[in-house]
Amino acid sequence: MVSFDPYAPYGPLVESTIRVVTWNVLGRYGADSEARQTALEETLAATAPDLVCLVEAWRQGDSTQPGRVASRLGLPYHQFVGDWQQEDWVSGIGFVSRWPMTEPRRHPLRSADGDGFGEAVHVAVAGERGSIQLFGVVLDYPLDGSELRQNQVRQLVQFVSETASRRDPIVVCGDFNAGPDSDEIRMLTGRSATAAPRMVFYDAWEVAGDGSPGFTWSNRNPLAAIGLYPDRRFDYILSAWPRRGGVGHPTRCSLLGVRAPDEQQVSDHYGLVADLRY
Repeated sequence: MVSFDPYAPYGPLVESTIRVVTWNVLGRYGADSEARQTALEETLAATAPDLVCLVEAWRQGDSTQPGRVASRLGLPYHQFVGDWQQEDWVSGIGFVSRWPMTEPRRHPLRSADGDGFGEAVHVAVAGERGSIQLFGVVLDYPLDGSELRQNQVRQLVQFVSETASRRDPIVVCGDFNAGPDSDEIRMLTGRSATAAPRMVFYDAWEVAGDGSPGFTWSNRNPLAAIGLYPDRRFDYILSAWPRRGGVGHPTRCSLLGVRAPDEQQVSDHYGLVADLRY
């Protein structure tokens, strides 16, 4: 019989961490797309992540944004999936990794009548201290789309439950287009009934941010201001709770790409970086 220790409910805490970045990178929109790509690569190089999830990433011919980022960072593994055709490029979700990944598995997130454009993409990462189940996510964006996004969250959680071992760390990140007080995010963070039994997540910013609202969509950013939306925290790094040793627990989280309005912006979203126990 194993006794419960109230002073160490997770057992000895894991002190090592993995560094995860998520960023909606605005594809190749705009005449400054190459300048934005350069700024993205410079920011990520200074951040030194282990795993990167890029929402609204791009493929143009034989070149992909994850591939270019991987080359700049010196990381050997990258994946791109997507089929949203733009003028001369395709929009999708990309991953960059320090360790090998499985082939991506895609799962559309739609309303009952097939409406919406949300998607979740899964890869299993063969990390140096065990497998990491990584999901990149984008949900629909309209301000009045909460009902659709709640349905998408239920589908997302079902996909996670069916795909990932609960023994592994599970990291779900991307652009959820909803603030932390919304019904759809509350379903994920334990503030309301969960979308599936025992499926709840740490919100890295809530646990390990700097105490500010952490807006990733900010009217201080001129690329976001033209949207006439309120300031919101739309982007998340979520990690499943609980795990032995506190694996997945965020120890640090900060914004990326926050620049003065008159400087070259990276995207209309700011990025997030988090260190998670691993």
